Amino acid sequence: MAMEYESNNWIWEWMYNTPHLFGGLMLTAALLGFSTSYFGGIGNFPVSYAWSNLGFLLKKKRDKRRVRVYMDGCFDLMHYGHANALRQAKALGDELVVGVVSDEEIIANKGPPILSMEERLALVSGLKWVDQVIANAPYAITEEFMNSLFNEHKIDYVIHGDDPCLLPDGSDAYALAKIAGRYKQIKRTEGVSSTDIVGRILSSVNDNKGVGDNNSTLSRVYSGRRRQLQRGQLSQFLPTSRRIVQFSNGKGPGPNARIVYIDGAFDLFHAGHVEILKKARQLGDFLLVGIYPDYIVSEQRGMPYPVMHLLERTLSVLACRYVDEVIIGAPWEVTKDMITTFNISLVVHGTVAESNSSLPGETDPYAIPKSMGIFRLLESPKSITTSSVAQRIVTNHEVYMKRNAKKLQSEKKYYEEKAYVAGD
Repeated sequence: MAMEYESNNWIWEWMYNTPHLFGGLMLTAALLGFSTSYFGGIGNFPVSYAWSNLGFLLKKKRDKRRVRVYMDGCFDLMHYGHANALRQAKALGDELVVGVVSDEEIIANKGPPILSMEERLALVSGLKWVDQVIANAPYAITEEFMNSLFNEHKIDYVIHGDDPCLLPDGSDAYALAKIAGRYKQIKRTEGVSSTDIVGRILSSVNDNKGVGDNNSTLSRVYSGRRRQLQRGQLSQFLPTSRRIVQFSNGKGPGPNARIVYIDGAFDLFHAGHVEILKKARQLGDFLLVGIYPDYIVSEQRGMPYPVMHLLERTLSVLACRYVDEVIIGAPWEVTKDMITTFNISLVVHGTVAESNSSLPGETDPYAIPKSMGIFRLLESPKSITTSSVAQRIVTNHEVYMKRNAKKLQSEKKYYEEKAYVAGD
């Protein structure tokens, strides 16, 4: 009898996974008056017994708890590497809860953050794979916090990348989760890091020292071309079509969808970008985002922009939950053909943008949609810009260098005095 039960496991598995199909089959069998002897060939399977257990199987299917996974981080200078890590974490469960480390914990373990807690929360909440956010999470998974995750937040697994995360004392920040057997690991995204981005900006600042403030067309185009060469040397990102597909929604607009279009550089993707994209999405059914190619950003803004190249910026925008589709390398001017091709209903632009003077002879990029009565200027919810983020990075670095120089000077003085006393 036991062997017969084992041999019929595939039947129960099929019933569990396809209850509606099985129910339909049983109903058909009853209506046609099929004899239960028909099922004799598969181990004398009794229809009446199946009917009595079908309700139990359906309830079991409904009651299956969703797997909740947790991943934390500083998420300072949010980039596509962070987004890809959270995408991978979400794939290990049904719901992704993200902890954003507090400013105080970041200062104690890594130094002052560039973005505020509010800005980092906006960035993380704006990602399409995130279901819940926990603010002011600890840098290390303590026993108290781990119990809170498992009991209060119903977390099944703690997720982290395959790169080591060590505390100042050299211990593993995720040791307790590993000991508890509730730890899973994902692959780190190669080619980008917050440190790498800071390095790009600081390298550009150092290169610009001594360069005059020349805003001529020739000067700005030349500086843009030179910046592209620098960025190519600094960026190690190797884009693939598969990665773009992983970040994409894969869905087009409906037949009568109201399509909203917004364009920009979206360099150093920040909270201001998230908020303006959210506001634009609320005006229609489908948000199409145009991302300027590198040469347009360079010509319009000069050095050191763009900090992130086109495909890096594309992934950051695609990761945003409010974005449905992007145009990679969008034109500077919104043309009639473009509006017709993409069936655009409304073109919008934020009030906060980089304040660079227009190039000589340049036309209004929104002249066509304005003439068609489909343009709207949106009040930007935040004043943060790419330039202001870059300036914060430079300021933080200068403070760090001064503090280190002072520390070295004090240590030098201490050892000189010690050597003098020893000489006596």
